[in-house]
Amino acid sequence: MVLRRPGLWQPLFVAAAGLVGAAYVGVVDPNEPGHYPSCPFLLITGRYCPGCGSTRAIHAFVHGDLGQAFDHNPLTVLFLPYLVWAWGSWLHRSITGRQQGDPAPPWVIWTLLVVVVLFWILRNLPGFGWLAP
Repeated sequence: MVLRRPGLWQPLFVAAAGLVGAAYVGVVDPNEPGHYPSCPFLLITGRYCPGCGSTRAIHAFVHGDLGQAFDHNPLTVLFLPYLVWAWGSWLHRSITGRQQGDPAPPWVIWTLLVVVVLFWILRNLPGFGWLAP
């Protein structure tokens, strides 16, 4: 099996796509009906998924309103620094030619999974309305 060194274009392409997507969400207000599709999970079950409110959170974040972004989806706001770090790590490996290892130790991946599932459950319970979008 031959390991390929990842090209520099891949992280740059992902960054460009992310910036274009964030710019689009920043310009096209998700708070106005008809611009974006509704969450299929919410439509079917009437319950919020972990991603519900993320588009509005990104819109608020792009406009510099961190408090409003956190109100829409705190998990999205809390994961943004990790995503930036992970992308920067990927870019660094691409520049230096280091071989890509595991994305994270298994305990980190399991912890993130537990956090997402707990967030999903808690935001649908009556006492945790502050987690709802």
